[in-house]
Amino acid sequence: MWRLIRNRKKAGSNEKGAAGVTVAVMMLVLIGAGALAVDVGQIYAERAQLQNGADAGALAVALSCKNGACNSALADNLANSNSNDSASKASVDYSVPGQVTVRTSTKNGSSSFLTNLFSNAINSGPVTVGARATAGAHFPGSGSGFPLALSDDCFNLTTASATGVVQKISYKPGMTCTGPSGTQIPGGWGWLDESSPCNATTITGTNGMAGDPGNNPPSGCADILSGWKTTIEAGGEVKVLFPVFDTATGTGNTGVFNIAGYATFKIWGWKFGNNHEYEFRNTAGDPGMTSALACNGGQERCIIGQFIKFNTIGSGSATTGGTDWGTSEIRLIK
Repeated sequence: MWRLIRNRKKAGSNEKGAAGVTVAVMMLVLIGAGALAVDVGQIYAERAQLQNGADAGALAVALSCKNGACNSALADNLANSNSNDSASKASVDYSVPGQVTVRTSTKNGSSSFLTNLFSNAINSGPVTVGARATAGAHFPGSGSGFPLALSDDCFNLTTASATGVVQKISYKPGMTCTGPSGTQIPGGWGWLDESSPCNATTITGTNGMAGDPGNNPPSGCADILSGWKTTIEAGGEVKVLFPVFDTATGTGNTGVFNIAGYATFKIWGWKFGNNHEYEFRNTAGDPGMTSALACNGGQERCIIGQFIKFNTIGSGSATTGGTDWGTSEIRLIK
């Protein structure tokens, strides 16, 4: 009996030692798993910041290129401003025509890696983190706005600029240019069927955009024209994206325009009707007008201004594929 009791004590002593080893091993595993989770979280957070910086940098540099001078410094500035530690850097690649690619990475001293990682405690190697984005210019292939289409036969849109020539585009054929369908669908311009009051939705490359014949503007435009007038009188600028048609067929209610693209027109004045908001700065006595620019009296209709280059950063959801007439959207490609 004495020997049995003694043997049990020895067995208990051995079990206590095994439990201590097991606890120690499990603690190492738990600490390692926790450190890994924290490190991976840091890496993903840094990667998201770098991607934001790459996206913003690619869009900004591409926009600067389209406006006349590529500014690579924008990429570095946006990479830093989109990172929490303001320690990011960027490189810019122009090797593909019409595209800008920006690559961003973390910046610590002369290397690119994250230093504040738990894995450094076990001599893990450096972690390289980076991101890439590509942006380019797209010409709009659809639009929605003021229901007036202009002909590409009436003006040269390839030289559109902020200082482009001021001109008058008239409704009546012969005043500006003559269209293929005579007086029913003039070559200078044409009112479009509305999708909502004083608004027409257009798409390039379709079978044609139905016209709204007649000398008077569509209904519901009074508020829009009043807004244009208020902006101009306050010293502001009114820039309108007009659909441009290259051919017109049919007559009257059967007439259609083939929309080929879009151009931005900086408006000086107009005469869409007589009196009130439908007639603004359309005579030789108005500021900036001359006898050549001013609309004639009676039933003549015209719009006065200049075609300009207009580039903006877009959402990437609009239809593309229109002709390049000085208006483009900068979008992310990949």
